[in-house]
Amino acid sequence: MSYRVFGGWAACVALAACLASCPGARAQSTADTATPIVVKEKPTRAVWMKAEVVHADKHTIIVRESDNAMMIHTFTYAEKAQNKMDQILDNGGYQSGDKVRIRWMPGTSEALDIKGRPSKPI
Repeated sequence: MSYRVFGGWAACVALAACLASCPGARAQSTADTATPIVVKEKPTRAVWMKAEVVHADKHTIIVRESDNAMMIHTFTYAEKAQNKMDQILDNGGYQSGDKVRIRWMPGTSEALDIKGRPSKPI
């Protein structure tokens, strides 16, 4: 027998021994699946958005984001913002193009607060 044949057989025997000693694949069942996993969510915070007024009236304000001109939002007013808008509308209201900052909760369409100087009415 030549050394090549003997080496080939030795490699096959070693491979068979390795495969025989490897454990089979099993599902991991050490976790207790009866108890639920509780994930605490962080409360969302109100954020300020810089925007340009497209249209504003007694019930809604439509604005275009300053950072992304393709994003247009329509907001209704919270109680605090409604009182402020009533005063602003009595003095002429916001005109198209006025710069404002709107405080709102992401994922909602309610303006919590509005800041900005309205321009003089046309």
